[in-house]
Amino acid sequence: MRLLLILLIAGMLPAQQAPAPAPAAAPSRTSQHDTDRVLKAIDDLMWRFQLGDIAEVDKAVFTSSPPHYVPNRTAPGAENPMIIYAYTFVPKNLDRSRKHPLLVYVHGGVHANFQSGSSGNSAHIVREMIVQGYVVAAPDYRGSTGYGRGYYDAIDYGGRENDDVLATRNWMLENYPFLDPKRVGIVGWSHGGMIALMNIFQHPESYACAYAGVPVSDLVLRLGYKTESYRQVFSERSHIGKTVAENPEEYLRRSPVSHVSRLATPLLIHTNTNDEDVNVLEVRRLIDALKAAGKQFEHRIYENAPGGHHFNRIDTKLARESRAEIYRFLARYLKQ
Repeated sequence: MRLLLILLIAGMLPAQQAPAPAPAAAPSRTSQHDTDRVLKAIDDLMWRFQLGDIAEVDKAVFTSSPPHYVPNRTAPGAENPMIIYAYTFVPKNLDRSRKHPLLVYVHGGVHANFQSGSSGNSAHIVREMIVQGYVVAAPDYRGSTGYGRGYYDAIDYGGRENDDVLATRNWMLENYPFLDPKRVGIVGWSHGGMIALMNIFQHPESYACAYAGVPVSDLVLRLGYKTESYRQVFSERSHIGKTVAENPEEYLRRSPVSHVSRLATPLLIHTNTNDEDVNVLEVRRLIDALKAAGKQFEHRIYENAPGGHHFNRIDTKLARESRAEIYRFLARYLKQ
């Protein structure tokens, strides 16, 4: 099916003169963005193919805060709000005469997007949420792939990407009158878990509860155990612009662990001791900081759960049991 969609979309694209081949040592970044656009168009169709039987699947386009970095701030429109994209999933059997809860589902990855067939198994998880009667909104916040070079370079890891997720929540409430503003939950894994945490710390009045799975929690600690190429992403001029050594305060400002004193939202955290991406030490530091601040929250540290970073997003018995625990937690605050 995916191959068929690739061929169909490729046939719909306008014919272009083949560009001169780039030197082998310098692959074209632009060509990768062109490929990402095609893959994103295919995945837009895949979402409808996989969930169209139970949900009205759409894609919203709205605005958020301006870019954090603009090369020429005197250029026309330089300070315009950024245009943001988000998938929306509304259960087909929803009684729109009543109020219903909303789940904001935040994808992970430094540069990634909300994929139906990713290793995070998003389509299966969204289906589980829809079957429980949740309306789901999933933003492709700034920095996501599939929207061109400008969108990709607008990444603001730990910064205005949080605004994009809040803007998604607000847009849904403004446009779907059957949604209950007092019953909005936010969920995310990895970098998505980090954004979920930052949203409830910065806007506790906007969310009834939150789930953070294997969340990025401390950028200073994280970049200490990551590779140099990973660190370089953050020190680029279009991003934070300096290394951790040059500006540790800015990295801490963008880290959930620095904001634990602001927790006022019911929170569940999961982590895994054999996580190969977000080291368990990073999440344990977050848990310890929340405890030291006297905060009430729930957490569970899984011991060497199969799947590592993706242990409860795959199709194992343990993963399904873990997700059932998440859904029971969410239901306590979102189901009435």
